[in-house]
Amino acid sequence: MFCYVAAANKPTSVFHSVVGNLTSPHDLNLIISKGTRIEIYLVNDDILQAVYDVGVYGRIATMFMFRPKGEQQDFLFLSTERYKFCVLSYDTQKGEIKTRANGDLSDRIGHPADVGQIGIIDAECRVIVLHLYGGMLKVIPLDSQGRLQEAYNVRIEELMVVDMKFLYDSPQPTIALLYQDTKEARHVKTYEFALNHKDIREGPWNLPNVEASAEFLITLPLTFGGLLVVGEQSIIYHNGDSSFYSLAMKPTIMKAYGFIDSTGERIMLGDHLGRIYVLILENTKHRITGLKLEPVGQTSCPSTLAYLHKGLVFVGSCFGDSELIKLQTEKDETGQYIEHLEAYSNLGPITDFCVVDLDRQGQSQIVTCSGAYKDGSLRIIRNGIGINEHAQLDLPGIKGIWSLQPPSSSPFEKYLVMSFVGETRVLSMRGEDLEEVEMSGLQFKEQTIFCGNVLDNHYLQVTTHGVYLVNSVEETLSSSWIPDNLETINVCACNTRQVLLSTAGTNLILLEIVDSSVLFVGYHKMKHEIACLNINPVGDGATKARMCAVGQWNDICVKILALPGFEEIRSIPIEGEMIPRSVLFSTFGGITYLMIALGDGHLISYIYDLNTGELQGRKQVSVGTQPVTLNLFTSKGQDNIFACSNRPTVIYHSNNKKLLYSNVNLKEVSYMCDFNCPSFPDSLALSTGNSLTIGTIDEIQKLHIQTIPLGEMARRIQYHPQLKSYCVTTLKSKWDDNGEEQEEHWIRLFNDQTFEIQDSYCLQPNEDSCSIMTTCFHPMTPSKDNYDKKFYFVVGTAYVLPNEDEPTKGRILVFSVIDNKLRLEAETTVRGAVYSIKDFNGKILAGVNSKIQLFKWTETEDSVRELTNECEHVGHILVLYLDTRGDFILVGDLMKSITLLVYSPVDSVIKEVARDYSRNWMTSVCMIDDDNFIGAENSYNLFTLRKNSDSISQEERERLVITGEYHLGELVNCIRHGLFSFFFPWLISILLRIFFFFFDLFYIYFFFFSSRHLFVCCFFFPGSLVMKMPEGEGLNIPTLLFGTVNGVIGVVGILNHEQYTLFLRLQDCLNKVIKGVGGFLHSEYPTLFFSPQVDFIFNNNNSDDLPFGLYQPPPNHFFFLDTF
Repeated sequence: MFCYVAAANKPTSVFHSVVGNLTSPHDLNLIISKGTRIEIYLVNDDILQAVYDVGVYGRIATMFMFRPKGEQQDFLFLSTERYKFCVLSYDTQKGEIKTRANGDLSDRIGHPADVGQIGIIDAECRVIVLHLYGGMLKVIPLDSQGRLQEAYNVRIEELMVVDMKFLYDSPQPTIALLYQDTKEARHVKTYEFALNHKDIREGPWNLPNVEASAEFLITLPLTFGGLLVVGEQSIIYHNGDSSFYSLAMKPTIMKAYGFIDSTGERIMLGDHLGRIYVLILENTKHRITGLKLEPVGQTSCPSTLAYLHKGLVFVGSCFGDSELIKLQTEKDETGQYIEHLEAYSNLGPITDFCVVDLDRQGQSQIVTCSGAYKDGSLRIIRNGIGINEHAQLDLPGIKGIWSLQPPSSSPFEKYLVMSFVGETRVLSMRGEDLEEVEMSGLQFKEQTIFCGNVLDNHYLQVTTHGVYLVNSVEETLSSSWIPDNLETINVCACNTRQVLLSTAGTNLILLEIVDSSVLFVGYHKMKHEIACLNINPVGDGATKARMCAVGQWNDICVKILALPGFEEIRSIPIEGEMIPRSVLFSTFGGITYLMIALGDGHLISYIYDLNTGELQGRKQVSVGTQPVTLNLFTSKGQDNIFACSNRPTVIYHSNNKKLLYSNVNLKEVSYMCDFNCPSFPDSLALSTGNSLTIGTIDEIQKLHIQTIPLGEMARRIQYHPQLKSYCVTTLKSKWDDNGEEQEEHWIRLFNDQTFEIQDSYCLQPNEDSCSIMTTCFHPMTPSKDNYDKKFYFVVGTAYVLPNEDEPTKGRILVFSVIDNKLRLEAETTVRGAVYSIKDFNGKILAGVNSKIQLFKWTETEDSVRELTNECEHVGHILVLYLDTRGDFILVGDLMKSITLLVYSPVDSVIKEVARDYSRNWMTSVCMIDDDNFIGAENSYNLFTLRKNSDSISQEERERLVITGEYHLGELVNCIRHGLFSFFFPWLISILLRIFFFFFDLFYIYFFFFSSRHLFVCCFFFPGSLVMKMPEGEGLNIPTLLFGTVNGVIGVVGILNHEQYTLFLRLQDCLNKVIKGVGGFLHSEYPTLFFSPQVDFIFNNNNSDDLPFGLYQPPPNHFFFLDTF
């Protein structure tokens, strides 16, 4: 078995931000770090314009900008958690990132810094100092031209450095350290660097015993000098002499800061609740006389603040959406001095998610628990083409919509004609408003079947009773045609010169528009009732159709007839019992297609040869479960087809002469038409259920994210289709006047359509929700009729008490849902925290502290239902994660990696089958199949294991064999099963397709070249994250989905040996050509990397000599596809 890993979206959590002139001396740039990516923006008035977005082969630990003497543009310094560093600049002429220097900062000895890496540079660009290891500083001198010199280490006494900054007012490079001693007291100490002697000595002053919760330092420019010590209850100013000022404040945790003025007179601060403050340094002649803290507004919880210019501020967040705000001089109606300009969606941290197919149509969605604190939310993620709504009207009962252009040379439409049962209504654009109007000549008391522009400034209206030609200039009736014997018109199809219609079910009549008159041309009697028609002109420059397509009911076929004589060219039988409901001739890229939509939502396409009448290349794809209507429309100058159904789909033509199908993120579309008007250019009008929507369509397929703000942190989520509800456990934080945090844990029941809270259940004080599941219990007695047919949500909890290191008490709560209300059916108390809970063959499997317990659903003599402990398994540290398959149980432990257990129903015993003896700190586990398993651990690594069932030795059978491993660079919180389809037609195409995938993974499609054509390929994801492909062109690959702290949703696909070998060969070729940003090597990035507490190495093979951290043997490998 071979594994392939890719990401559906880039990381979204922002960790660092800097401002400078990177892309040009005159450009103001914002550079942000998102874990493994950097993004460069150009600040243009109140807009951030994306300039560059690139992945980095490493997790960015520090980032800052500097400008050496003589340079006109700034340089960007990056260091990674693997102790690599680089200096980047931007080549304005080539429009690309240039690596000026790189290297390795790692040492053979040393304990990694407890609070993470810290990197700083002094204001005069003389030296870079990094704190990477406890008790040691890495010093990188710079020469007068800004070139990095040989790095060296200096020892310091302080082992736990909390923060460090360079002072501005010192002749020699001098740093101030905020550190914590062994008694947990915090102090500030200064050091001065003697660069000529590669030494360090104590600085001019120290500041002992600052606030014990002091978090960071702010050094002030030369205007004031000195520094600020920011704590939870106070801010202290000190400059080494007698100047010392302290500002007391209400308890809070400051998370980020940014200078408003270059002099440092005003400083922005942001706390963990998203409150933004301005710290004002009161001064007289640049000598500080006091500190003043003013609240200015509320944003997302900031991880970084960057003041851009003219009051414009970027708020980067790890816990909520990042924002672009503007500081105002006057309060708004909410009492804030902040104007919110734009929000940037952030999925991180993803604590849990579920994959849901609400309508069971294969159009699923992912619902994530995202964010933290007040920024907690549910995010609904779908993949497809989005409709950006501009206007919406409540108009139920629409039976058809068409747009009309006024009699002028303008390309814009003005009128919308809407058909209802027994009547027709017209809306007209007046500015940005739609108003109902009366147009002389049109028949308003009849139901319209078709309406559109035709030759010579005329409107053509076809109703159930006749055909009417209206002069669009004079709005008068020019001509009409009424069927003989007043027969009802059932179906019609039109172009600008011809009308084809059906009367009395089987009569086929051809009309033509000549000299402002509707003329009868021909008649044909069909043997069976007509279901659908099409008369689109096809061929180069054709304005008049030479053939038509006729779909029939009883015969279940489509006939192609020549016009005007109705001679049969070809009859196309439809397999099965579904009748054709819509047919369409269309030409894309010189190729004529015949498309047939069926009543069950399937769509059949053929390539039609205009010369011979031959049909080739039959493809079939499902675009819904209800009848489909096909409509041509134009978007961005390109012709496309819109399939109206309960799963609306856009069909477009790729450069490789193939039809591609993309979901539209609307639940249902009944009718649509183009509506290109001045107020809403290049828009569509769509009838969606009981409303009329006007909107523009996205240019490309992408992930669409809908946010359901909660104001509290969502921790666990489960969905039950029968109950049509989501059950979400949440954490709500409150703070009293003393700054003490009070937590409330809730169980919320959400409607699966509206996401409105239907009911809530509050847990007891100090009781935390830990896990959740859904189940339908097995029979409580051997009697086959004694089934409990209810569906339940089951929640595991823990009582977290201040005096306990680990919880010693918890509960398992069983809820039913009655009338959209949660009802507690049963509860049982356990001795510990229920960290994980799983449905196990109609029973409940719970991980309670260090043991696994199996509970069954029983009924007492008093007909009271309760949970009874059936059996348990001990011998673990903490059972954090569980997964099950049949009678097998996979355990993810806090420290003891992964263990495989099996339950014996005969004697009700859980036994150990095998275990991984590595010491991994697990963050998630999942069973791929009966013999293969995957796990994620806290050093950002993924690894797979295999049950060694075939071994002769008992000792080997009891050991799980590591079959694949690599460094993902993301902390995985949850892994779920999913469906993954991959377009995989040709061997050579795969190679080149994946090559371009490296350049544009984020966009759902990407390009590749073959020897003759430019091809387009699609990347597919589960459920609604699946683009529909014609039958025979897609492969269903078993996959897993995972969510990470940084907001990444990733996919692990299982490949066969041939596919894996092909990808591996391609990877080797790419590594020889494509160089990573900063000189970081792609081949080194996926190799395993461990945090300090994990010191057991997976294997003794040197993975540096093998690509992607793969080793030999065994034969299961990971293939990691990353972005540039």
